[in-house]
Amino acid sequence: MLDRRALLAGLAGTPFAGQGKRLFSDDFRHGLKRWAVEAEKPAMVSARDGVLDIVAPAGFTAWFKPELVGPIAITYKAQAVSAGGAFDRVSDLNCFWMAREVDGGSPLDHPRSGAFADYDTLKTYYVGQGGNANTSTRFRRYVGRAGERPLLPRHDHSAADEMLTPNRWATVRLVADGERIEYWSDGRRLFEHHDPSPYTRGWFALRTTQSHLRIRNFQVYGLLPTGR
Repeated sequence: MLDRRALLAGLAGTPFAGQGKRLFSDDFRHGLKRWAVEAEKPAMVSARDGVLDIVAPAGFTAWFKPELVGPIAITYKAQAVSAGGAFDRVSDLNCFWMAREVDGGSPLDHPRSGAFADYDTLKTYYVGQGGNANTSTRFRRYVGRAGERPLLPRHDHSAADEMLTPNRWATVRLVADGERIEYWSDGRRLFEHHDPSPYTRGWFALRTTQSHLRIRNFQVYGLLPTGR
């Protein structure tokens, strides 16, 4: 019989390896009480009938209010809407996770304008998944300094199959498991980063700009220890 460590190691190539109990969830049937919104320009946002619907004419961030403590996995389904609307651009399905202020505080205690540059001063992981005119999908590890958004060449992707597809529900999975940081899309790992000084607790946010996104089935799970 395989021991626990060997079993989890064997599952390491799958998106649900080592998943433990559910810590948080939002089915988007009870409004926005669990989210804090920051918008550069007035946005249309609703949470009803199981869907968070966001129409953002400019920079937009929605923070999930509970603090998350790793190791964790965050999952949700996302759709980039293309239905003829003014901001149906099919681009910028973005997120922050394990985000904190440089002093260790909560981003919710320091509201920002929604403009992208305002978030440079966080310590956080970030992925921006592009489409159409935004021809890149990128992972960054923010270091908390204004004007700095470090980007390693291997974390700057331009393959067409890593961009958004109009009107298609995609499953996103974020991992913060000690030094192992990952971003998955529909069971495919787009980014894997080994961080010797990991961000192990913080806040999650959805992020976009000039787009129309729909989100559903938001969940946060603890991860089982792998014995590393």
